[in-house]
Amino acid sequence: MALHKLTVVSHEIEFQLPSNSPITDIEWEAGGKNVIPLGCRVGACGACLIKVKVGFDALNPRNDDEEAFIELLGYSGEEYRLACQCLIRGELAIEVIG
Repeated sequence: MALHKLTVVSHEIEFQLPSNSPITDIEWEAGGKNVIPLGCRVGACGACLIKVKVGFDALNPRNDDEEAFIELLGYSGEEYRLACQCLIRGELAIEVIG
């Protein structure tokens, strides 16, 4: 199984995650440090808002509901995602906004 590097720029830490893993799985590896704030885990609270810095194509595409909710939060642009909705598929660097 392929592993992909996830860099959390805002915390200056890196993780290795298996392909198609939710990026929120880093919380298991971070020892409870709450690197990405989590609330509902279903894309309805906005606590896990991130900005993709590198590797936008390394994530599954946003769906219409995620896009609409991010805009409701006041952000526009494809680089904004809800971490709980993201599956890693390649090397990625993110900044935690939420």
